[in-house]
Amino acid sequence: MPQPASAGVPSPTLTVAVLTHNEARRIEACLRSAAFADRLVVVDSGSTDDTIERARAIGAEVFVHADWQGFAVQRMRQLAYANTDYVFFLDADEVMSSAFQQELQAIVRSGSTAVWQIRWRMVAYGRELRYLRAHTKVARLFRRDQILGWTGVVHEEAVLANPDIPRRVMQTPLLHHARDSVRTSLEKMTQYALLGAAKRAAQGQRGGVLRGLLAGGVMFLRMYVLRLGFLCGGAGFLYCLFIGLEAFFRYAVLFYDRDTLTDRAGR
Repeated sequence: MPQPASAGVPSPTLTVAVLTHNEARRIEACLRSAAFADRLVVVDSGSTDDTIERARAIGAEVFVHADWQGFAVQRMRQLAYANTDYVFFLDADEVMSSAFQQELQAIVRSGSTAVWQIRWRMVAYGRELRYLRAHTKVARLFRRDQILGWTGVVHEEAVLANPDIPRRVMQTPLLHHARDSVRTSLEKMTQYALLGAAKRAAQGQRGGVLRGLLAGGVMFLRMYVLRLGFLCGGAGFLYCLFIGLEAFFRYAVLFYDRDTLTDRAGR
């Protein structure tokens, strides 16, 4: 556990930054869970529902950038508005529990110089996937003076002033509503398959149906069998299936739609 800052020294400040696009269903719970932050910043990419109004009603500072240029560009815009000591990047479909809030506040008070990663408690189709072994760790908390920007069209990564900064993992998992419905899963699968294909096209990789079947099959078996998705019932099956389908279509798109790919897909 991080050590507290010295007595008499002002407590470090924190911005919680959220990206939104038509997140009216989830945004209120997300922002309320982060209301303890010194600044609550929302960068919206042109919502057509009432996401912006709901965010402002809760007290968030909302900045609209509807010229979608990819996740990294939107993250850079978040960073420009974060003038506090620390910045935590929260997704609109995530909610901080009270235990997570307390741990995050303790880290900030300690003046930690590490990059802090989070793990997820996954919820899909109204069911928590309690038995799913989700090993993914995502960097979310940074000292503002350590982070220079973001790179990548999908699964973007932070560019750090010192790449050797130590990484730490928060003990409390973050609640993640990964999939609300089959319909939104289909939309998300399309977006991420296109973005993933664009990323691989830029790297000179080749696609194809057979490569997609291999990638999708391996991914499904890894999630459903090795990571115990089969213990999570129908919701677990659907969750693992959509991840496998995304991997398949990524390589199908890379072969058949290569000339039309863009890193701005999904908006």
